Amino acid sequence: MNLRQIAGLGKSEAAAGGKAATDNLGTCMTALIEGAAEAMPRIDAKTYSEFRGTAARMALQVPDRMENGDRQVVVNAVLHEFEVYRHGVEEALHERQKNWRFLTAKLTRELLAALGVKPDSPSALPLTEGIDQLTTAEQIREYRGLLDSFFELRTGGGEAAGISSLNVTDTSTANDNAAGLLGGGGAVEHLKKVMEQEAIGFVVIFRLSCLEMVSRRFGSEAVQDCLMAVAAFLTESLRDEDAIFHWSDSSLVAILLNRPNETLLTAELNRIAARNTDINVNIGGRSIMLRIPFVFEMIPLDRFKSPNDLYKLTLQDTRKG
Repeated sequence: MNLRQIAGLGKSEAAAGGKAATDNLGTCMTALIEGAAEAMPRIDAKTYSEFRGTAARMALQVPDRMENGDRQVVVNAVLHEFEVYRHGVEEALHERQKNWRFLTAKLTRELLAALGVKPDSPSALPLTEGIDQLTTAEQIREYRGLLDSFFELRTGGGEAAGISSLNVTDTSTANDNAAGLLGGGGAVEHLKKVMEQEAIGFVVIFRLSCLEMVSRRFGSEAVQDCLMAVAAFLTESLRDEDAIFHWSDSSLVAILLNRPNETLLTAELNRIAARNTDINVNIGGRSIMLRIPFVFEMIPLDRFKSPNDLYKLTLQDTRKG
């Protein structure tokens, strides 16, 4: 029940009960002002202190006996002060939220720069461009998960977390990697064009198995030879309209168009995987035959709301692993 309703109730009681009801209305109004002021949220200490002082003075000024004209004046004055306080609280919350967002964005960009990542690069955009849209607790929790995943991958660290340098995302758009393919940044740019065309198809993540063992036993050059061989095999096996990219030193990403049926695409990729044969790796002048199996995961293009969702998907998947 608001103040206007209380005042209206007092008027009807006064008509029914006469002087006693009118006298009681002043006491009720005083108690209501004091109780409502006490219950208001304490968002900003200065604003709240000023409001409580004003409310206390108004409560003292309410006459014990109130005529109709007095009642309306008091109600209007009280409503005005509560409205002023509400606007003050909203402004304080807005300023606080704006400054926290600014600080979060600033610290995030500085952390990215310290890790050698350009804040405006495709891999960093999910961390920097969406801060202004974080309004709910669920969105903030999702952002924290994405932030944790990104920095876990970037800071090395991670034997305890089960994260290897082989899984660090390639965010570049160049083809200066062992596979000789455009990097993950190129995959995001290509996905953007495909989404603008409303094309039908799938994003496929190919994960190469056993590369940790190859790295420990034969070294990084052997890993690069394996990645190059698998990349060449997949490039030859897929259609000309398809595009494949280097995602990390243990995974590749392909964007396959004109594949409306998941079952048929699964069968197609299984046939390709079955043709994956041993490769020759030159180690210390000796040619060694290795077989590098791979597994794949398919995601329909229509699941992506933004090209940068590709980073979110692969970061979350790596974290789970």
